[in-house]
Amino acid sequence: MTAPDAAAPDAAKAGTPDAATPGTTAPDLTVDGTGLLCVQLLLRLRAQIAHLPAGAVVHIHTTDPAAPLDLPAWCHLTGHAYLGQVPYEATDREVYALRLTSAPVRTRPDRPWHPAPATD
Repeated sequence: MTAPDAAAPDAAKAGTPDAATPGTTAPDLTVDGTGLLCVQLLLRLRAQIAHLPAGAVVHIHTTDPAAPLDLPAWCHLTGHAYLGQVPYEATDREVYALRLTSAPVRTRPDRPWHPAPATD
């Protein structure tokens, strides 16, 4: 299994100002999860990142008060790197960042908190 942040050095070389600081890394994708709670947010996030390459930075806009707990836990489960909260001017939502891994742990299609069964 590849380390969750194995793609980070390549992202730093790709011209991002500071790949370790989420507020200074331009996102490759922004996911609008405004009004969605945990499961719906993760299902939308998973669907929208499916086509992105390893090392891509994703910003998630959310109003879910549990996001500061749920997003790092989901990243830990899947292997993506949680980068933390991103400074954002609006006060009606928070923005969080993550960096995609090259070999994420697959989760069940309807339950993003559960690893998918192993394929033989």
